[in-house]
Amino acid sequence: MNTPARASGAQSGWPLLLALCAGALLPLAFAPFDLWPLAIVSPALLMWLWSDVSPRRAALLGYSYGAGTFIEGTWWLYISIHGFGGAPVWLSVVLILLLVALMASYQALLGWCVARYLPPRGAWRWYAGLPAMWLLTEWLRGWLISGFPWLSLGYSQTDTILAGYAPLLGVYGVSALLLVQSGALLAFWQARDRERFVPLTVVVLVWIGGAVLGRVEWTRASAAPVPVAIVQGAIPQDEKWQLDNLEPTKALYRQLNGQTAGARLVVWPEAAVPELANEIVPYLADIQGSSRARGADVLMGAVRRGDNGEDEYNSILALTTGVAFYDKRHLVPFAEYFPVPAFVRSWLRLMTLPYSDFRAGVEGQPPLLAGGMRVAPSICYEDAFGSAQLALVARSELLVNVTNDAWFGHSPARYQHLQISRMRALEAGRFLLRAANDGVSAVIGPRGELAAVAPEFRSAVLRGTVVPRSGLCPYTRTGNWPVILLALAAAAWCARRRRNPGS
Repeated sequence: MNTPARASGAQSGWPLLLALCAGALLPLAFAPFDLWPLAIVSPALLMWLWSDVSPRRAALLGYSYGAGTFIEGTWWLYISIHGFGGAPVWLSVVLILLLVALMASYQALLGWCVARYLPPRGAWRWYAGLPAMWLLTEWLRGWLISGFPWLSLGYSQTDTILAGYAPLLGVYGVSALLLVQSGALLAFWQARDRERFVPLTVVVLVWIGGAVLGRVEWTRASAAPVPVAIVQGAIPQDEKWQLDNLEPTKALYRQLNGQTAGARLVVWPEAAVPELANEIVPYLADIQGSSRARGADVLMGAVRRGDNGEDEYNSILALTTGVAFYDKRHLVPFAEYFPVPAFVRSWLRLMTLPYSDFRAGVEGQPPLLAGGMRVAPSICYEDAFGSAQLALVARSELLVNVTNDAWFGHSPARYQHLQISRMRALEAGRFLLRAANDGVSAVIGPRGELAAVAPEFRSAVLRGTVVPRSGLCPYTRTGNWPVILLALAAAAWCARRRRNPGS
């Protein structure tokens, strides 16, 4: 609502503070807080602040909002960088603020484009232009400069009716529908009594559509249920890579693996044993032999050295009748590889900061065959890039993600990451086994439901049952392109209407 007070206040400091607070509210929409309506209300507040302001002012408001979102939503990186990585406090803070600044820049760019290209008010702005441009910015953030898709709006809806859209439209499609509702909320606020029927109708139709789609079975069972087990060692992260803990860790995982009798497939977490797989071949052979004797295959997160004796990979080993492996394709910058010049590497060495470089796995790796199923594997943060896995998912009957969220302590990071895994199961219409070092290990159903969850922060064996599934959800066939192309068309049409209001 554009009142004189609103207009005069636009140049004062309170809108920037309000944008910062609105952005800080957004992470509360995600796990573990699950205040999902904030995924509609928070963007609506920024959309309102963008009313009748200059492109420069809109960019500042967007930057403030993005800073609030990513300070509140990713502060836990400090735990891994300083607490476990050993970087000095000042450097840890600088690195986090650099990430926040980069992420906030996307929202600043969005604000500038909204003020520069969209109609200043009206239905086209609220229902099409604002949602389309916001979605395109979120999508751009998910892949540009390696990508950081964390806190994409759609992830907040894994436990709502809107999850029914995920197999059809993917996480960005769910984001788009949330943003349409944000625009409808703004339209409702600014409309007169009799005009409020339209935004209410838009919201109701979105939720009815989700309820209907949630009843559709996009995939089907392709084989009998398979008993599975996940072993969770819960080795404290600050102790895991200490040399004198290697043998106790190996013994613990051997003991846990021995408690999986009856399981056809057993999954270990990322880099479960803190040693190169090439250096513990007798141990791996022992695990393979004892598991096969019980009729089980093992998928084990491991670090391995390539055939050239130099390159190292973050991998999943499949210990079946033979040995196969999957190498992580999407590495984490400044954690698994360091895209910096040689002099910076020398400085890191002088600062005694932990650093290493993994080699990325090749494109087109096939599914792993384990437990009588074709398995689409992913490692840790890699599952945040859902569209990059679609070709592998299409050839698989089960998803497996191995991770180590112990890097982030007891922070919200582990629950945000679990929510991302649940969205991947929803999009694919398949079960997903998630093995984490100290949690959250889980068996996730094809509707994103938590079928079984291991206790956190202690050693455990989680048992469950999965059903291999075949058939493809629409999203698996098309990926993000239908939603992105529609958003591009909507943004272009709204920009055209600003130039030619009568068109």
